[in-house]
Amino acid sequence: MRNLFLTMALATTMVATAATNPFFDYKNWKTPHGTYPFNEIYAEHYMPAFEEAMKQGLEEIDAIVNNPAAPTFANTIEAYEKSGELLTVVAGCFYNLTHSETNDSIQQIELELSPKMSEYSSTIRLNEKLFQRIKAVYDQRAKLKLNKAQQKLLEDIYESFANNGANLSPEDKQTYRELTAKLSQLTLQYGQNVLKATNAWTMLITDEALLAGLNDDTKSMLRANAEKKGLDGWLLNLKPTTTIPVMQDLDNRDIRRELYLANAGKCVGGEFDNTAIIVEIVNTRLALAHLFGKKNYAEKSLYKTMAETPENVYKLLDELREAYMPAAQAEVKELEEYAHAHGFYAAHIQPWDWSYYSKKLKQEKYAISDDDLRPYFELEAVKQGVFGLAKRLYGLTFKENKKIQVYHPEVTAYEVFDEKGKFLAVYYADFHPRDGKRGGAWMNDFQPQYMTGKKDHRPHIVNVMNFTRPTAEKPALFTYDEVRTFLHEFGHALHGMLTRCQYAAQSGTNVPRDFVELPSQFNENFIDEKEFLDTFAKHYETGAALPQELLDKMHASQTYHAAYACVRQLSFGYLDMSWHSLEKPFEVNPTIGTVESVVRFSDQAMASVQVLPTVPGTQMCCAFTHIFSGGYAAGYYSYKWSELLDADAFSVFKQAQKKSGTIFDKKAAKRFRENILEKGGTERAMDLYLRFRGGEPTINALLERDGIPVKEIK
Repeated sequence: MRNLFLTMALATTMVATAATNPFFDYKNWKTPHGTYPFNEIYAEHYMPAFEEAMKQGLEEIDAIVNNPAAPTFANTIEAYEKSGELLTVVAGCFYNLTHSETNDSIQQIELELSPKMSEYSSTIRLNEKLFQRIKAVYDQRAKLKLNKAQQKLLEDIYESFANNGANLSPEDKQTYRELTAKLSQLTLQYGQNVLKATNAWTMLITDEALLAGLNDDTKSMLRANAEKKGLDGWLLNLKPTTTIPVMQDLDNRDIRRELYLANAGKCVGGEFDNTAIIVEIVNTRLALAHLFGKKNYAEKSLYKTMAETPENVYKLLDELREAYMPAAQAEVKELEEYAHAHGFYAAHIQPWDWSYYSKKLKQEKYAISDDDLRPYFELEAVKQGVFGLAKRLYGLTFKENKKIQVYHPEVTAYEVFDEKGKFLAVYYADFHPRDGKRGGAWMNDFQPQYMTGKKDHRPHIVNVMNFTRPTAEKPALFTYDEVRTFLHEFGHALHGMLTRCQYAAQSGTNVPRDFVELPSQFNENFIDEKEFLDTFAKHYETGAALPQELLDKMHASQTYHAAYACVRQLSFGYLDMSWHSLEKPFEVNPTIGTVESVVRFSDQAMASVQVLPTVPGTQMCCAFTHIFSGGYAAGYYSYKWSELLDADAFSVFKQAQKKSGTIFDKKAAKRFRENILEKGGTERAMDLYLRFRGGEPTINALLERDGIPVKEIK
């Protein structure tokens, strides 16, 4: 127990500061479902709250360590899992906003906080007395009467300590502290450089004739971009809502080239150079791996995944490369021939030509484009369609609640109820790009799901995206890919909302990273189902359903350039694995310098699946936030791994559809919900999948979906 006088002093401090810092009074928030009172939280609240939370967290650890009773599952494992509640609350708010609503103040706090959080984590992970208590429980695990979730929690906690230095010598523990603190700072700097570089670049177009090829909606968006900056004209930037339509539609090849070079060359040298940071990150990670007796960082990182070893990852990548590369090369050849037949003068298509001619060829082959489909994918209708899918499969309903405070006026908050009308979760939806928001799309939780006795603390989930904004003339009309992305992120959200676990550490998406993408990528499959599209895809002006003719064209085009898309993903996987399979520190060639050394190594890593020319001055590794500032180091392969799983899993629904007559098959949905979505990380991922599927997954369903003959696989 904590010292009584310390407890009393702490209580006095909290009373004095509660009026000014809402985090200190989080248990008494009068908001719906205990949601964050965003209207009362300001930047100056974070650092004092973090410092107090870390102080409390360490005191809770001390209470576990100094407990005179013999170590048990309850007084050690459960006590550890439940510690740090205030820190969870503060971090749940802060780290969501660093990605979705950041500013200079938040970024400065993040920089100052990074080494403190790293030190806090290391202090706990390297607490020898704490580890000895955990090990004492772990060593007697065979005698304990634990259920599967408890067994898994015990194993995970023990292994997380062992894998984070608990078994190291005192000298190596100090080295571990220094390396993790350094790595934390490096990855943070890397991510901030990418955001700054993205926001720094713009191109103002003052002659509308240069925008030939763009539709009126895109031009209106670019005009709005300029007006926000007080400029007259059309402003291009590096946000996906600009880069995607411009690269696809703009006739002016020089502007496309300049936009591509700016986007693909982000942080490759210059003011926001990330190349030196990459070298330090990979060498620091390698030093950590060597500290644990591992050959490389991938070997250390993969031990708790479904893949388990670097060899298994390369086996998957190589197998898919063998299957898809011939088809991808044929797709490039076909597109070059098409481009040459339509006035393209260069010998080979360049990356800034691919999307432009690909869209034109697709339109010619299938007579369909994003512009044909956009009118049927209006934001509110799409939301109702996606929410309706959750209702048809799992019985969920979504009701907007304006009393739930949001972190930005564009965010909408919903209460989610299950099939019996019982409250299930809070869901926040944040759809459009802003300067303070990172690019891309993701799901996260503000509050995880967990149990306290019989009380079920339901989760607060957020989807953050960067989709097409409404214009002065039209509502937000989504592209087909944006609808697919929404379904993807909403699949993650369902994983978070439907979870039913005892412990927060196991709930929702707290699963191996090569399993976490299964629910999201599985959910994408429904966009290709007419039965689903018929529920919401109506013309925003006339209300007419998406015509059968467009549906047929859309389905016929589904395998269009699927091989190219696959090898592009494989190139990212090879890039990731090459950096993290190094067994010796990366050395910069002094003759060519850091930038060129990093670029050449990365180009070589991707060479075996490169089907378009490499472009000097560009390399995606310098803005590859997934692996250098996110959680996917030695893990980017998991997107393809999960894609294999999702195709295999959806085949269960397709088979069930033949019997029930509906893709919304209740029995298949029940199996998926009970064995995948509700279980979180309570059991081995493969065991959960086998229970749902009834057998091991193969790549056959993925190949068939992408139009790659299975017989071509050796």
